[in-house]
Amino acid sequence: MADEPRGREDGRIHLAFDRDFLTIPVAAIVPLKTLPNGAKASRSYSQVLSSVKAIGLIEAPVVMADEKNAGTWFLLDGHLRLEALKELGIAEVECLLASDDDTYTYNKRVNRIPPIQEHRMIARAMDRGVSSADIAAALNLQVESVLRRFRLLEGISPEAAEMLKDTPCSMKVFDILRQMTAVRQIEAADLMIGQNNFTVMFARALRAATSENQLAATKRGKGGGKPTPSGQQIARMERELA
Repeated sequence: MADEPRGREDGRIHLAFDRDFLTIPVAAIVPLKTLPNGAKASRSYSQVLSSVKAIGLIEAPVVMADEKNAGTWFLLDGHLRLEALKELGIAEVECLLASDDDTYTYNKRVNRIPPIQEHRMIARAMDRGVSSADIAAALNLQVESVLRRFRLLEGISPEAAEMLKDTPCSMKVFDILRQMTAVRQIEAADLMIGQNNFTVMFARALRAATSENQLAATKRGKGGGKPTPSGQQIARMERELA
């Protein structure tokens, strides 16, 4: 059961929910908000729906008992998941039972998965025998996209990968880093972290400012087929980094 109420001023931290899951009929859960228009057509909802359909619910919804109506529960967190359960015709769901009506924390404390961590999760799953098709179905992605994430760190130095493991670098940024030598990749990663700038344009600027002997052998003398920053933009970047 839940720990003592959090309102006590004894300096202790108390649990905000029961330790045990509670199985509740989906029909008995009342959302505290309505989904915005187009929510069910969004990529986020499609991913949730595909994941629940392929492997079941991973993160339990959070509910609070309606004290005025026994057997009714207010939904604090998990509105997309609840809609997915309804669409799939699932009658019951395991929920976390909250002890207060806090809805802020669940939306504030969200940890986005950086691309490198996503790569490692996919690589671990494939190493354990999960097919790329099954992963694609669970994540609502194309198989080619899953394979691209699986190969994310090919041509990336281990040191640069370690530096960028918790950053929001997109796959396009890694495509640009791959055009540099290992030493230059580390330098570029250090500059991106120092400026807290992990955009594709900044990565292209770093590549444009890279000397010929610091480019990967297959990329020397080539522009990579992508528009590069102008001399004025590079000069501005150099002033900012000075």
